[in-house]
Amino acid sequence: MIFVGVFSHHFKTSMNKELTKISTTAETRPNPDREPLQKAPATSPRRRRTLIVVAIIGVLTLGVIWWLSHRDTAQNPAGGNRGGRRGGFGGPNAPLPVGVLPAQKGDIPIYLNALGTITPAHMATIRTQISGQLQQIAFHEGQLVHEHDLLAVIDPRPYQNALEQAQAQSRQAQSQLQTAQLDLQRYNTLANEDSIAKQQVDTTRAQVSQFESLAQAAQAAIDTAKLNLTYCHITAPFDGRVGLRFVDTGNYVTPGDANGIVVLAQVKPINVIFTLPEDNIGTIVERYHSGAKLLVEAFDRTQSKKLATGELVTIDNQIDPTTGTFKLRAEFQNEDESLFPNQFVNVRVLLDTIHDATVVPSSAVERGQQGTFVYVVGESETAIARPVTLGVSEGEQVAITSGLEIGENVVVDGADRLKDGQKVILPSGSESSGRSNRPAGGAPGDGRTKHGDQRKSQKAAPDSGNRD
Repeated sequence: MIFVGVFSHHFKTSMNKELTKISTTAETRPNPDREPLQKAPATSPRRRRTLIVVAIIGVLTLGVIWWLSHRDTAQNPAGGNRGGRRGGFGGPNAPLPVGVLPAQKGDIPIYLNALGTITPAHMATIRTQISGQLQQIAFHEGQLVHEHDLLAVIDPRPYQNALEQAQAQSRQAQSQLQTAQLDLQRYNTLANEDSIAKQQVDTTRAQVSQFESLAQAAQAAIDTAKLNLTYCHITAPFDGRVGLRFVDTGNYVTPGDANGIVVLAQVKPINVIFTLPEDNIGTIVERYHSGAKLLVEAFDRTQSKKLATGELVTIDNQIDPTTGTFKLRAEFQNEDESLFPNQFVNVRVLLDTIHDATVVPSSAVERGQQGTFVYVVGESETAIARPVTLGVSEGEQVAITSGLEIGENVVVDGADRLKDGQKVILPSGSESSGRSNRPAGGAPGDGRTKHGDQRKSQKAAPDSGNRD
């Protein structure tokens, strides 16, 4: 419009200059009654073309100005309010279409969110306790084994020979002991008759003690050899799943091998280690020692899929001063083996549940200079801004502790265009009596409408009548 005004002014100035030139030429044109004067020069064709182009442009400019002014009048007959978002299509006070939902009675769970890592209930690196050739691998990689199941066999022949040798030495020691005991018995009889010296009796008694010690050492050697034979057969210490083996059949293994033979991990049940801020330790400890069963839910990395539900079993006895957190352990039965050792999970602890709360969608809550409020639509189909006090929230649901009654309709869609006391247009079937109650605190994706994108971060107070 500024460009059109400037061009119009330039056009008027140019036309005035050309008219002045034409009048000056007419005054200097010779009169036939007078004496002949010098002939005036004729207007050049280039100047005439310029005048014609300027005239055409001027006419077009005036036509555009007239069209724009009439279009604005037709689109905004009320005047002075074109472009406002609150007027809608019928003026600033015309009814606006909105979406409403009734305030419901429901339960709001209180959750604490954390990050956790899956850890086996028991984990062991299976190693040999004796040195020898690995004769047999009795498991398949990834196999689920039970306690005392055979895992591997070490060549038992050297240890069988050691057992037989220890048994022979034991029999020799037992024979010597029996001979010494018989000699001692005879020498005691002769000593009572003063037939032999007492020194010989004492010497025989010492030999008996010596042979008893040799017999005990031989028996210990037998027990050691039997134990080594037992170590030749490596068994599972608990139920679990074996991983990839680190050694193959035929290799010579020793107790000092760094990797061992295989790693066994118990996955049923399985644990989750997670941390919480130290600010929550008072509430957690109070609930834990009161005997309450604290449920723990494990979600995948994207928090879109719940993997398993378990129970809190242990709280650590100290706080990490470097992070200001404390550790907790939850146990999961993991029957479907959805949890895997060392897996990263998102953890949610159910701390408590508020029952019979007045629940509305979070998209119904507006914020202004005076605090939080909702638009309540009554039978007169008028949106009334009502201050409310918020309680706990979970997902897309928030509890209202005061300011709202169960069953009252609140605006959940289109509230950013409303003002206090404005008439609204309700969609068909939006009355509270025609809607079925839905429980609060459900998991995401349970069918509730999402309106969070239409909320504004700052709005005016509900009693002001206008919001920025």
